[in-house]
Order: sequence, then C-alpha cells, then structure tokens
Amino acid sequence: MAKKALGKGLGSLMGTAEAETAAFDSDSTLPISKIVPNKDQPRKLFKEKELSELSDSIKQNGVLQPLLVRKKGAQYEIVAGERRYQAAKLAGLKEVPVIIKDIDDDEVFKLALIENLQRSDLSPLEEARGYRQLIKERGLTQDETAKLVSKSRSAVTNTLRLLDLPSEVQQFVEDGSLTAGHARAILAVPSEEGRIKLAQKVVEEKLSVRQTETLAPLFSVDADATPRHREPTPQSFKRAARQLRLALETNVKVKSVRGKNKIEIEFSTEEDLAQLVNKLSGMDGEQ
Repeated sequence: MAKKALGKGLGSLMGTAEAETAAFDSDSTLPISKIVPNKDQPRKLFKEKELSELSDSIKQNGVLQPLLVRKKGAQYEIVAGERRYQAAKLAGLKEVPVIIKDIDDDEVFKLALIENLQRSDLSPLEEARGYRQLIKERGLTQDETAKLVSKSRSAVTNTLRLLDLPSEVQQFVEDGSLTAGHARAILAVPSEEGRIKLAQKVVEEKLSVRQTETLAPLFSVDADATPRHREPTPQSFKRAARQLRLALETNVKVKSVRGKNKIEIEFSTEEDLAQLVNKLSGMDGEQ
C-alpha cells in the first residue's frame, strides 16, 4: 500500500510542478550561487556540444522553464533541471527562474529520474543505474519501477541487463561508440572475454546491430574448453562411400555423427533425385 501511495503522490507532485510552471511569475528567481546540484542526480554526463547549444539559446532567450528546487540549509538543491542550470552557468547568468517545493529525500531521486526519462536525456547506462537505484534503495520491484516511469517491464529488465556488461564495454556505450542495441547483442555472448572481444571488433569495424547479432554466436565458444577428440573415419566407411559414388555418380559421404552412422547422398534437382531413386531401387532388385 505504501508503494502505491508513493506512486500516486509522485504523479500528483509532477502534475503540481507542471501547473506551477504554466503559471510561473518571471520575478520568482534565485541567485545561481545559491543553487546546488543534487548528488543523486541520475544523469552524470552532459554532452559538451548540446550544453553549448543550450547555453547559446539561454543567452538569447533566457531560461524559459524554471528549475524545480527545494530548500536545503542555506542553499537550494536542484530536483529537476540540472541541464538548464549547467547551461545557465555556462551562459554567465547570475540568477535563474525557479519553483521552490518542499520535497522529501525519498521523492527527489524519483522526480529527477522521471524528468530525465521524459526528455530522453539519460544514456542507456545512466537509465540502468537509475532503475537499479530505485529498486535497491527504495525497495521497488521491476514491475513497480516500470509503472513508475511509464515503461514496459521488459524495457526496464533489458536496460538493467546492460549493467552485466564488462566495464570496458560499458565505456564504449557511455562514449557513444556502441548503442544500446549493440550492447544487448553483445550480452548474448556468455563470457566476459568474449563480450570484450566482440565489442572491440564492433567498434573498430563500425558494425551494425544486425552484424553484431550475427557475430555473437562465433564469440560464444569457450576458448578454454577442451577440444573433443575426433575418432578417425573407419576404412569400411571410406570404401563404402567410394563404391556408392561410383554406382550413383554423385558425391556420397558415410560418417558417424553424435554416435549415429549416416549416409549422405548429394543431388541438385528433382530430376537428379528421381534418377537416384531409380538406381537405388534397381540395386535392391538386383539383390
């Protein structure tokens, strides 16, 4: 019940913030020196180019949407809007528009995560870490997390799986060398060493997600596994194959596969098949 109430409260709070944004008074500002980022902000990386573009826009038009902050000691902690805060600092602004809300610690991270997800601002790994933090620290299930952020459970599960990648591969995802689609394809490789080697090949050769999926089985072979001992083909098999090739005038193989003995007869067309059937029937008749 507590978790359901928490979800409802969160939705209500987001709705209230949006309503207050719509009715925002331009005089509601704070000195930027009094504002501090949230240390639990799920987004850790801000792309320099995008931040610079936003900064240029802010220089021309100002901060059009206020930051959501809460009072914390003598300062104000950002709940939502850190990207705007960083860009405003870069633009040299001395103060920024804000909405000040009384929000407890349990709600702050959820609001920051949801804001970033709604704007598609998070990298796949930042999103995965955000889900993990919600699950671990707030005691939510994957189902509850999915409902909270308006995603399917499978989307949340697949995103969380990215955290199973080796750190080297995670770095490729973080810097944009690999997409989340590449990463999921690489996860099909069971060993850490195989995942790293496949990731390096994908990055070096700039392979597509489809190509990565095709290659994944080749990197799934355990390099340390003891190779199976192959029994030599019996001489009787070789003799039988020779005789059948001469009699049927096509390639024939006599072999043992997984403990079962087999005869393989090649043919190209239906007409070839009919001729083979006639020859084999004739052999039977001769006996």
